[in-house]
Amino acid sequence: MRVVEIRRHPVKSVGWEALERVTLTPGAALPCDRLWAVAHGASRFPFDAPAWSDCEEFLRVANAPRLAQVRAAWDGARLALSHPDAPPLEADPETPEGAQAIADWAGALADGAAGPFRLARAPQALTDTDYPTVSIKSLASLRALSQRMGARLDAGRFRGNFWIDDLPAWDEAEWPGRSLRVGEALLRVTERVGRCAATEANPATGRRDAPVRRALHDAQGAADFGVYAEVVEGGVVRAGDALSFA
Repeated sequence: MRVVEIRRHPVKSVGWEALERVTLTPGAALPCDRLWAVAHGASRFPFDAPAWSDCEEFLRVANAPRLAQVRAAWDGARLALSHPDAPPLEADPETPEGAQAIADWAGALADGAAGPFRLARAPQALTDTDYPTVSIKSLASLRALSQRMGARLDAGRFRGNFWIDDLPAWDEAEWPGRSLRVGEALLRVTERVGRCAATEANPATGRRDAPVRRALHDAQGAADFGVYAEVVEGGVVRAGDALSFA
């Protein structure tokens, strides 16, 4: 087994970028992954005492499929966002002006979502788990799902951190409780990733066009795709690194 691609999503549900390497830290998510999220007008995110909050407090591809088309790039100082229907944006999310510009830019693409929009950040990454995790997705399973559905599905539908290959389709569903050595890091797989309506949004068109959750359930008895893992031992992980059971 090997790592084919590493992806991070600086703002939850608002774009992703490919990385050649990352340095993982024990007890933390992928660096700068879901570091921020865009709170909508009805959000209960505790801005006065920021803390991890449920995904429903933020803009999501599940409710705003055009966000699936966003691409992002974070250089440690400025965040660049692009979308086919919006002017490109570069801003510093760590300044009040930049944070508001990013929130308003994303909010304009979230059809039907009510503002005001605010950029949220918490001490813990705003992943879909209430404990720090990285996510692992299988290209073999993606191919099997695409074949079942009769259409090639883009990996962007599933918003994973580590995309791996050279394993049997759906094999990763049996990994919770096991440990994995990848590059210099040691991971412990904790649970499967339950999928939501975000998977039905096509990253090429920004439209819902495929009953992915139903197909997942038909294929394996549950609408799951991929697994979450905790970082037990840190270190560098590169695209191309081998992955093995520890």
